[in-house]
Amino acid sequence: MARRTGRLPDGHFRTEHDSMGELQVPAEALWGAQTQRAVQNFPISGRPMPRDFIRALGLVKAAAAEVNAGFGLLPRNRAAAIRKAALEVSAGDHDAHFPIDVYQTGSGTSSNMNANEVIATLAVRASGKPVHPNDDVNLGQSSNDVVPTAIRVSAQLAVVEDLLPALKHLRRTIQRRARSLAGVPKTGRTHLMDAMPLSFGQEFGAWAAQLASAEARLGDALKRLRRLPIGGTAIGTGINADPRFGKAMAKALSTLSSAKFESAADKFEGLASQDDAVELSGQLNALAVALMKIANDLRWMNSGPLAGLGEVELPALQPGSSIMPGKVNPVIPEATCMVCAQVMGHHAAVTVAGASGNFQLNVMLPLIATDLLDSIGLLSNAMRLLADRAIAGLRVRRDNVSRALDRNPILVTALNPIIGYERAAAIAKRAYKEGRPVFEVALEDSGLPAAELKKLLDPAALTRGGIHGAG
Repeated sequence: MARRTGRLPDGHFRTEHDSMGELQVPAEALWGAQTQRAVQNFPISGRPMPRDFIRALGLVKAAAAEVNAGFGLLPRNRAAAIRKAALEVSAGDHDAHFPIDVYQTGSGTSSNMNANEVIATLAVRASGKPVHPNDDVNLGQSSNDVVPTAIRVSAQLAVVEDLLPALKHLRRTIQRRARSLAGVPKTGRTHLMDAMPLSFGQEFGAWAAQLASAEARLGDALKRLRRLPIGGTAIGTGINADPRFGKAMAKALSTLSSAKFESAADKFEGLASQDDAVELSGQLNALAVALMKIANDLRWMNSGPLAGLGEVELPALQPGSSIMPGKVNPVIPEATCMVCAQVMGHHAAVTVAGASGNFQLNVMLPLIATDLLDSIGLLSNAMRLLADRAIAGLRVRRDNVSRALDRNPILVTALNPIIGYERAAAIAKRAYKEGRPVFEVALEDSGLPAAELKKLLDPAALTRGGIHGAG
């Protein structure tokens, strides 16, 4: 996710004031005194709030202007100027004017006032008439319901627009490769040790099934994430907001964003707890678990090319060593694993943040917004790379796969129903000790004819399961 510096060119200052008094603000800045206080109070990370969050803030302010005008609470011309300015903010036209650090007041009040001040300034410039950041832009709202709403709106849009399409793309890429390799058997592995054979199609199909389950879980979480607490204002009672405001806002935001939102039935819950965001983070964590499993399987399968498993060859993307010529590493699966580790860390942080609600308000909202959106962005990008630069172009090293499969002593499992576990185990041990194909040793020790053994020990047939030799 892109980070913005929030820096403006050095220049002159102007005097602004708020309820605490006067303050010097950079002359070029669109923000006012409250934003400037936050800039001075929180020089912590140098990392401003995410672009997707600012986008959602702009959408909330545009919808609020529209709704308040419809209720007759805001003059139409003033509302139109606010709406236009808010949509510019949502589109990213003024990102340099949102400099406040992620690590700020826990309610996100500083970011809400940053939006109010910037939008008010833009609206004044466009209309030539007074527009107040609190009385007009923030009409019917509080930071306490705006910020939790912006978290839900931004996360919902990021999942629908970025994450789910990337997830579908990866799943379909894997399914396509699974179909093309459905008839290629290989040695299965449990405990990292040789096991019964399966096909590459079955192995890849399991990955696709993991991703399909992750997709379903994410879709289910979105049903709760779409419930917006806007209209609850300061603590959930809806003080200073029209009683119709919440439902009208959900409808307006649905129209503005082309995503489905609804008004939360209990605004107190939406302000005091962020369980919906924690749930989504948990599903992102589960997706990261699946992706790390897939990426590590690829790393193992690609290991070698001579001293490892050497089952597949991933596309060569860059030199793998500054000292060892010719070395090529599985860089995309490695990058994916690092993304997954970061997402798991974000989930731990979001979990702690979600548990940090006291009475009527959660006080780690900016952290929830930032880590949730960062996880969505990282996973979206990693999944597309994993699909396009690793899985789509991998090549199966069929000679290596066949050589290992022929010598896999575990193939004798198929003989259990006919000669029993003990005799089959003896054949397996001898084949492994002598480094010979299982078929050769079984032909000598099992008492079964060659034609029957070929049928029983056929790796492709064994991938279909069932009881071999029965009847």
